[in-house]
Amino acid sequence: MMASKQVLVMKKFPKDRNMRTGKYVAQGAHASMGALLSLGRMDPELQNFVISMENPFVYEWIVGKFTKVTVYVETDAELEEIYVKARVAGIAAALITDAGLTEFNGEPTLTAVGIGPDDVEKINALTGHLPLF
Repeated sequence: MMASKQVLVMKKFPKDRNMRTGKYVAQGAHASMGALLSLGRMDPELQNFVISMENPFVYEWIVGKFTKVTVYVETDAELEEIYVKARVAGIAAALITDAGLTEFNGEPTLTAVGIGPDDVEKINALTGHLPLF
């Protein structure tokens, strides 16, 4: 099997805009699943959403062992940049925006990016410089 990895890049909020822990965990979960689901497609014949298990990184993510790491950035620009770099590199990614219904005074706010699953080396090239959360 190939070494598979997923990285959750979380936006670190200043104390005056701090997010509740549960909300933070939920945003990371959205990023993780969003990145995985970005590899899928609707199959009109089956009338179902399909993710191919032929992708070795998806296979490892679902049934095997893989690494998942959480790192952080400080700004929206950093979140957007890492998302774009992942997509340009052909790596599954999802940029998460909280709707602001329970936090952030109703203002939609970028919170996280999920990157992968994909090859460890490809992901490390994009995220290896970021500090662990």
